[in-house]
Amino acid sequence: MNLKNIYWYFQGVLDNDFCDQIIKHANTQKEKIAITGKFGKKKRLSKQDKNDLRKQRDSNVVWLNDRWIYDRIVPYINMANKNADWNFQTDWCESIQFTKYKLNQFYDWHCDPSDTPYQNINENFNGKIRKLSATVQLSDPKDYKGGDFELQPRTTNKPNHKITLKEVKPRGSILVFPSHLWHRVKPVTKGIRYSLVLWNLGYPFK
Repeated sequence: MNLKNIYWYFQGVLDNDFCDQIIKHANTQKEKIAITGKFGKKKRLSKQDKNDLRKQRDSNVVWLNDRWIYDRIVPYINMANKNADWNFQTDWCESIQFTKYKLNQFYDWHCDPSDTPYQNINENFNGKIRKLSATVQLSDPKDYKGGDFELQPRTTNKPNHKITLKEVKPRGSILVFPSHLWHRVKPVTKGIRYSLVLWNLGYPFK
């Protein structure tokens, strides 16, 4: 897939009150250990599983399905899809992932789509894949250090080809990119980094 633009961003478009409201709301919910890859298929993780998982991903998440959050953010995802000239067909958005990265926590190189389309969930998911990913910066960059978001312009996992996206560090910024691109969050070295992640779904590319 040859993309003219590999990402699109909106800098500081969400106000401080909105970001504060999301953090306050999410912090009243029960946190879970962030899961990825093969670990997501297991009902219970062994001690060894947890150790192996932390080598790839170490963070805490809360899942949100609040309409007031979707209503503010999803229009920007749709706008990016048009402005970046991707024009991907999408018709559903997954649950919103609120992510907390504390000291030394990170998420190593990965891409978001699963190997096969979703099955046996419901009509909003079945047969679809993640096509667009979006991250929302909820923290003021003064409140933490490290935690840089990096994106690879190629679809192969080659760390020598990466872009550090400083443009989306201001609070309230939204980054949108095709879900198949490799990306990571580097370790936080001080403070706490709060963010949201959303995925727009659609039927597989032809």
